[in-house]
Amino acid sequence: MRISAAIAIPDSELTERFLRADGPGGQHVNRTESAVELRFDVAHSPSLPDAVRARMLVRRDRRLTDDGVLVIQGRRFRDQARNRDDVRVRLAEIIRAALTPPKKRVATKPTRASKERRIAGKKQRASVKRNRGRGWSED
Repeated sequence: MRISAAIAIPDSELTERFLRADGPGGQHVNRTESAVELRFDVAHSPSLPDAVRARMLVRRDRRLTDDGVLVIQGRRFRDQARNRDDVRVRLAEIIRAALTPPKKRVATKPTRASKERRIAGKKQRASVKRNRGRGWSED
């Protein structure tokens, strides 16, 4: 499976398991295993560069197990072949997202005008609260 010009993942590193899908399909859904579970060992894959592997393992992805195995389930379609293609495309998208390093955050200071607007808003809110309870008297 070709991810980019430099990265290709051989089929031997992918583990597929087929299961019965829930959802529509009538009586046929009880007999066919059309859902696909794709497993890819990110932590021990020789195909991934170290930087990409580290970025994938750092992500807070619920599909990533404690052992560093990425588990993707595909049950969007009713036939197995389309679900297989779907999970492979989704795996490629996840790896492509990890190819580019995240941008460094540039620290900025708030402008003088934004500080003044913030203070003015706080003063307005304080005066609203200060005036509560006044003006009503029971005779």
